[in-house]
Amino acid sequence: MKGHKANVIRALPTGARLDCVDNTGARVLEIIAVKNYRGVKRRYPKAGVADMVIVSVKKGTPEMRKQIFSAVIIRQKKEYLRRDGLRVKFEDNAAVITDEKGNPKGTEIKGPVSIEAVERFSKIASVASIIV
Repeated sequence: MKGHKANVIRALPTGARLDCVDNTGARVLEIIAVKNYRGVKRRYPKAGVADMVIVSVKKGTPEMRKQIFSAVIIRQKKEYLRRDGLRVKFEDNAAVITDEKGNPKGTEIKGPVSIEAVERFSKIASVASIIV
């Protein structure tokens, strides 16, 4: 079996609040858009693990607050199924602030990172402490 591509349930709609788990100065992020989302008319765009989203910083340092960034979701509470039959869920919903290409702005990530996010955005692996 090649790769860990999973059937990730998109559990985070626009307006959802996420923890920012890197050392950029942001603490709480709010999803305002999902990149490359192809949905249905009048349905809220949703995101899951390893999706890139546009976020607004709600809590953090004064320089970071009210800024808009791209971010990658690295953890979600709602469980999802991997191809090998393993069910995965985390304690919180978390994201990492990145640039447009998926390179993280911070130099350290607190807590585990899903392997699906690392496969899509390989630069996240270099700053992650644990990959699950």
